[in-house]
Amino acid sequence: MTFVQIVDYETNRPDAVSELMDRYLEQTSGKRTVTHSVVGRDREAETHFVDVVEFPSYEEAMKNSHLPETDKMFQEMVALCDGMPRFTNLDVVRDEHLNTMLVNRMYDEVTMKGDMSVMEEVFAADYHDHDIGNPVDKTGRDGMRESIEMWRSAFDFSFTRDAQMAQDDYVSTLWTWTGKHKGEFMGIAPTGKTCTMTGTTVFRCENGKLKEGWWHYDANGLMRQLGAMS
Repeated sequence: MTFVQIVDYETNRPDAVSELMDRYLEQTSGKRTVTHSVVGRDREAETHFVDVVEFPSYEEAMKNSHLPETDKMFQEMVALCDGMPRFTNLDVVRDEHLNTMLVNRMYDEVTMKGDMSVMEEVFAADYHDHDIGNPVDKTGRDGMRESIEMWRSAFDFSFTRDAQMAQDDYVSTLWTWTGKHKGEFMGIAPTGKTCTMTGTTVFRCENGKLKEGWWHYDANGLMRQLGAMS
């Protein structure tokens, strides 16, 4: 279970605290068990800071706290703070990234199920799609609908999401596509073959909708499996 520690503290020397953390990160490289860290400053009180530190589990957090460098860093941090830092320890019971959920609706509901009724909920009206398989970018919901329906008319297919990462407004997905060739595709008559290819798609989200997308995949490998290339 993911474990999060919240460190709440007051300091008039934030630059010194930041330099201390930089030294600590360098000294513990390869030994830390931290997976994500965020530092926030209180907008209403400029000396008030909150650090949110994420670990894979409570046990991994304890390994990190037992590092000698961690104890030394904490003692130096206390000397830079106005009073003793306060700690809150949390087991994460729910973790949702809304942009990732939006992207997965595109894969699950739109492309694989073919539910075009949710296009307005998923795609921005001025969505811009960059696809290595299209000589001209598709724009708008209608352009994306046309592209999806072309693939669905040619293949019965599914996506397996092998890895996924969200950062800021972007969600990147490494996927494996498996499809049975049932209809004409790029001038190739149906072969009945089951093909696979790997690819990566990066979506940019804005105001709760997909705003832009970039598709990179093994198009040549797919064409070879269909017998169109040697």
